[in-house]
Amino acid sequence: MTADLRALVDQEMPRVRDELAELVAIRSVADPRQFPPQECDRAAQWVLSRFADVGFQDAHLERTADGSMAVVGSRPCADPAAPTVLLYAHYDVQPPLDESAWRTPPFELTDADGRWYGRGSADCKGNIVMLLAALRALGEPPVHLKLVVEGSEEQGTGGLEAFVPEHADLLRADAVLVCDTGNAAVGHPAATVSLRGMVNVVLTLQALGSEVHSGMFGGAAPDALAALVAVLSTLRDANGDTTVAGLDHRGTWAGEGYPADRFRWDATVLEGVSLLGDGSVADLLWARPALTILGIDCPPVVGSASAITPRASARLNLRIPPGTTADQARTALERQLRAAAPWGVAVQVTVEAEGEPFLAAVDGPAFHALAAALEEAYGRPMARLGQGGSIPLCNVFADTYPGAEILLVGVEEPLAAIHAPNESVDPTEIANMARGTARFLQRYAEAAAH
Repeated sequence: MTADLRALVDQEMPRVRDELAELVAIRSVADPRQFPPQECDRAAQWVLSRFADVGFQDAHLERTADGSMAVVGSRPCADPAAPTVLLYAHYDVQPPLDESAWRTPPFELTDADGRWYGRGSADCKGNIVMLLAALRALGEPPVHLKLVVEGSEEQGTGGLEAFVPEHADLLRADAVLVCDTGNAAVGHPAATVSLRGMVNVVLTLQALGSEVHSGMFGGAAPDALAALVAVLSTLRDANGDTTVAGLDHRGTWAGEGYPADRFRWDATVLEGVSLLGDGSVADLLWARPALTILGIDCPPVVGSASAITPRASARLNLRIPPGTTADQARTALERQLRAAAPWGVAVQVTVEAEGEPFLAAVDGPAFHALAAALEEAYGRPMARLGQGGSIPLCNVFADTYPGAEILLVGVEEPLAAIHAPNESVDPTEIANMARGTARFLQRYAEAAAH
């Protein structure tokens, strides 16, 4: 990497900090029940203006099927034969959750302990300012660029997922740089090559027509809450491994590992509490199904009566690795829930959402250019990571542009605490990813020219 490119990114960092502060201050939670829709409108206009300033002169807003606005644009280069790269990020953010749990104001970028704190500072507004810094440092791009920055990714309402196939030519590219993931640790570059899919269901069991006195009827009358506990207990074995019959729970991960001690720290596991499963952390996160009980509807402890519960529900999240389809996972999960329900209780399984897993190709010129560029930027080889979360848009890109390489990178890492209180970003990650992104565009153009 040239000293000029490093110096140019360094010169950009004060501006990056100012821009991220402006963007974090916009409360762009794409849920009108919680925040005014005008906040997302403001964020969209901010993104449009900044990318217009770096050469996307046709940047404009496109309304998607869920009502959100996507910023779309293009910037051609001088060489008509150069490849095209689509840059992706999102400007919407998760709600701040319990604001009293924040050590700093969630919508005010705050410096502390060498990090910048604020909702969206890493996910994904940090990636937006990273792209701006990379493009300013790069100057004239050596490849054709396209841009899409969406406004409803965190809500999962699928606006851009519907938009892409309907406007395929508008966003068509040879490589798609999805800037919404990150590294294994600060200073350790990585590309995410595997994403788990997911199935969300709500299980409801009903045993009685109404509550009845536990003293008069307990012992013979079926208890819906006890039935729910019995069903949920079949979803993990004594080691904590997920055990949904029909799904492979012995998979292994061949990429970069995740040391157990670091995972314990990152996941805030309490001292004396064991990690789950009998495989490696990476196996359990990225190569095997994982069932999480997200919530239970039943009488609360405070206010409960001496009565048998007639009806109880649980919301379940099943994450699935590549090699298993969402349809296979849903069918297996529903079959087990129904089979495990005791005493003939009525069973209802309602599917909330499904998403397919994703496996990236790692043998193309764009991937090799990215690996070399990030190694230059960070001074150490790029690792290959999995990610437990789901990004359904990656499958939409793969289906719409079957010849395109899809590359997942970003400024996030475990200390960023995305989706939680006290989200933050390490500014060195923004700087290094900006250098790596700029160098990737150069290297990809060079590879295509040969």
